[in-house]
Amino acid sequence: MEISDEILESVSRERCARARDILRRSGVAEAWRQAGDEVNIVGSLRMGLMMKHRDIDLHIYSSPLTVEASFAAMARIAACPNIGRIECCNLMSTPERCIEWHAEWTEPDGETWTIDMIHIERGSRYDGYFERMADGVVRAADGPMRRAILRLKWLTPDSEHIMGVEYYRAVIEGGVRTFDELQAWRAAHPADGVVEWIP
Repeated sequence: MEISDEILESVSRERCARARDILRRSGVAEAWRQAGDEVNIVGSLRMGLMMKHRDIDLHIYSSPLTVEASFAAMARIAACPNIGRIECCNLMSTPERCIEWHAEWTEPDGETWTIDMIHIERGSRYDGYFERMADGVVRAADGPMRRAILRLKWLTPDSEHIMGVEYYRAVIEGGVRTFDELQAWRAAHPADGVVEWIP
């Protein structure tokens, strides 16, 4: 389906506004801050490049980071009636030094969002990395690039998973503008694990 740049930008603005409203109403960030942690928005919400995916990405920093404290903060978040399924992945024994939390939030109208909370040990490998990446994208992507990113996200079939960084790198570094070009770029630049790239 053909869609204008103006509609794409409007959809993105509406999606970002709704995501920030959910953050405000959920109290998720406040629960982490009450535990003494720093909370930063990352990902497409930080960049203002949300499109079809209803996910909110947060990075939370602690020093020290303990499993017990992470679970205690999530217990407060789990008490919210809009929070459904919660998943946890303990990566403290890896170089990432983090605990991943993924919570499902259901709006009154039935729309479901995912709140991804990556609880990171201060001073570890990815401390501030994705904030710098997001801010680098904001600086590097001019208007036509931003619209190309939004269009490529819109054109991606719901059944196909493409990481956000793949869009940003392909458009900014590779000059990609069409979905066919994106597929060719991805084939030439396979993403395996964490993609470390800052424009």
